[in-house]
Amino acid sequence: MAELDQALAQAKGQPVMLDLYADWCVACKEFEKYTFSSPDVQQALKGTVLLQVDVTKNSPQDVALLRHLQVLGLPTILFFNAEGQEQPERRVTGFMDAAAFSAHLRDWQA
Repeated sequence: MAELDQALAQAKGQPVMLDLYADWCVACKEFEKYTFSSPDVQQALKGTVLLQVDVTKNSPQDVALLRHLQVLGLPTILFFNAEGQEQPERRVTGFMDAAAFSAHLRDWQA
């Protein structure tokens, strides 16, 4: 959690998207392959700091982070404003295709 807090502090002044994923998570792999690779999504993410946390090992530290962030399933994507505050209404859990995710990003940035 300290590493996450530090990364958020370094991003001050910029919005942050935090992607929590695991190698065993099929929906996480689909997000990576089909959604994050989309030119529309890439364009919508310009100016956003992208952070990823791999919780594949399910270590005690991973479990503590997931519990702290109240993550119920993977993938979970959290959004933080330029002041480092999470925008819980923007949280995404599960797969979202590129068109829907691009629209979600545009709404968040509006």
